[in-house]
Amino acid sequence: MTALRSRRAVAALGAVSAGLLLLSACSKPTPLATVTVGTDSVSTETDCYNDGKEITTAQAAPCLDQKSKDIKSIKVDPDDTVRFGVDPSIADQGWTILMNGQPLTESSKKTYRTIPGSVFFNAQYGASGNSTLVSIKEGESKVTGLWSFKLEKAS
Repeated sequence: MTALRSRRAVAALGAVSAGLLLLSACSKPTPLATVTVGTDSVSTETDCYNDGKEITTAQAAPCLDQKSKDIKSIKVDPDDTVRFGVDPSIADQGWTILMNGQPLTESSKKTYRTIPGSVFFNAQYGASGNSTLVSIKEGESKVTGLWSFKLEKAS
């Protein structure tokens, strides 16, 4: 019986070690950005992130493509307040909210910002139709990350 227990213990230790080895081979997740409207929220990581290094225009283009199937969406009533939140690591680099690829806000180092929902469907701000691509751009002088969301007008 003792030999059987030691084989089981060695097998369990081997399984745990193999699992830890696999986890250490995984890449580190990117920081999260979140959009909240009322009680609904969506969060996302991004493929457009290079751990603090500059992202080229060619690398950023897919993240600013409104037709991308990977972009998370959220319904927004124009009377709602839209809240944007970022991980502190994004805030430390400075971040700007973009609407359809154009700056909507000045750069900020806060982790939280709010904007009236009506802005995202107002032609004066470059909106057209019932959905708007909103991105969070990390970096003040260079782009080091982009997180995108699709805001859809609630009917």
